[in-house]
Amino acid sequence: MTSHPRFPYAPALVGTAALSALGSLTGTGGTWSMAGMVPLLVLLGLVARWSPVLPGTIAAALGVGAVALWPAALVWDQGSWLEACGAGAFWAVPALGATGVGLHLRRQASRTRRAVRDARRDQQLELARDLHDFVAHDVSAIVVQAQAARFVAGSDPRQALRALERIEAAGLSALASMDRTVHALREAGGGDATSAPGLSELAGLVDRFEGGVWETEPGAPAGLSREADTAAYRVAVEALTNVRRHAPGAHTVRVTLRRAPGGIELAVANTAPARTARGRASRRRPTGGSGLVGLRERVEAARGTFGAGPTDDGGWRVSAVFPAEGTGHG
Repeated sequence: MTSHPRFPYAPALVGTAALSALGSLTGTGGTWSMAGMVPLLVLLGLVARWSPVLPGTIAAALGVGAVALWPAALVWDQGSWLEACGAGAFWAVPALGATGVGLHLRRQASRTRRAVRDARRDQQLELARDLHDFVAHDVSAIVVQAQAARFVAGSDPRQALRALERIEAAGLSALASMDRTVHALREAGGGDATSAPGLSELAGLVDRFEGGVWETEPGAPAGLSREADTAAYRVAVEALTNVRRHAPGAHTVRVTLRRAPGGIELAVANTAPARTARGRASRRRPTGGSGLVGLRERVEAARGTFGAGPTDDGGWRVSAVFPAEGTGHG
């Protein structure tokens, strides 16, 4: 447990308890002993709150004993030992109460520190996950375009030049994603806030994607909450990255945003990959993305529903339906 840096409360309580006990045993000044209970009770609470466990326990035991002793010594001179014990027990109650208050505050502070630590860890994991999702998409684009440029460099220099331009765009996008992560870390440390990417950037993302087609129903993006808007963009990014990894050479990748019976639906559907592309894909090293489980968690965190599965033409379709504004679940 962390001790308070300003004052050694345990030694102060031991000293005050010793003076009070000495006054009680010698019978000097009942009024002074009564007034001495106030600092004792205060120090008991402070020791329970701030002191390390071992010295705090010893000091608290001495403090409670000193508080219980002073009335017992007075009654002992005027009555029986039973009355003295009763008076001591009566005054031990506020001493134990002050200690209990300090322990309660200590426990609450410990819970707060634990909650802050857990929140920071969760935030770091979320930032790492976001960085992986966004940068992996751009890096996979760089790999695909570099492979394409290598195959067409000799036969079609113009196509090779287009591939290099796409590599440049994907590299700049990866740098922008890393910049957003750095800004988010600064925001967590008290810096200026930065906005997360959303569907407003999805059209450009799909346009840069080989075979990408972007279709949106008028007014559909406005029906999403900010949380759902960000989640939909992340789902699209991960789905497009998975197309590059698992279905390279797919002729068309259609990304649609439309109104659906359950709210607003984002769908990413790719056609079956070319046979030669399948062959190249089988020789690629495995990748460790978050996969369908990660996509489902991201959608459900925004109160949406997730679905994924093969299509009739041999492709794959990923869909996420988010509640429209004003129709969300309670």
